[in-house]
Amino acid sequence: MLNTKLVTGQNDSLIIANKQFKSRLMLGTGKYKSLDDAKQSILASECEILTVAVRRAQSSTIQSMGSLITGLDWANLWLMPNTAGCQTAQEAIRVAFLGQEIVKNLGFEDNKFTKLEVIPDPKYLLPDGLGTLLAAEYLISKDFTILPYINADPILAKQLEMTGCATVMPLGSPIGSGQGLQNLANIKIIIENSNVPVIVDAGIGSPSQAAQAMELGAAGVLANTAVAKARNSPQMAEAMKLGVIAGRAAYNAGQMKVNSTASPSSPTLGLVT
Repeated sequence: MLNTKLVTGQNDSLIIANKQFKSRLMLGTGKYKSLDDAKQSILASECEILTVAVRRAQSSTIQSMGSLITGLDWANLWLMPNTAGCQTAQEAIRVAFLGQEIVKNLGFEDNKFTKLEVIPDPKYLLPDGLGTLLAAEYLISKDFTILPYINADPILAKQLEMTGCATVMPLGSPIGSGQGLQNLANIKIIIENSNVPVIVDAGIGSPSQAAQAMELGAAGVLANTAVAKARNSPQMAEAMKLGVIAGRAAYNAGQMKVNSTASPSSPTLGLVT
């Protein structure tokens, strides 16, 4: 078993809205081949935050969440409903309230987390910045802890932070594409300017891409399709865990300066001439 304290430091916790998490990997719960596959992947990832899409049919959502919850150690897991499938701010607000009711009915009364998604674009699934901002403002006023999914837009990220969002979650590339960090420059700016955790969400297709995001200084990574659609999902979940740990350790260690010329790694004194 990898001793993550030795790798990342004794007190290197992720803190969101005053809640502390050991893992910096979040997992989505859709697209898995089976419920058992999802559970085994969650266990292998050692993640602590799970995001679950809230559907309009409340009874089926409760049933699916209930099935997922059975057999997992919820002393070490945090359920985060999301508003996936909502095309407007109004829809997202309604679904956010539904998600909170479902979470309460399942026994998590102190959990106010909601992943906010407002996505009117059916082809590339790009989020609506204005709709997200409007929905975030309203939900925060109603005591929600909002984690918004956004384009890699540094201005919008700062606006959402100032509104009171607990994190910002810029996409690396389109949802489910596996293209990695196609918005690298903007993600760097968001991380540099942010006073809340930056979670890279969407487009992460491999552990190396997760590590790259963490090396930039991202506070965490959310993955779903890369794990769910892998040939061996639990094994990929563990690989993602290790990629996030490695990237965070590299960021904490401090990367060497990039040079335009070579620099010998062996001493040059005493060479035979």
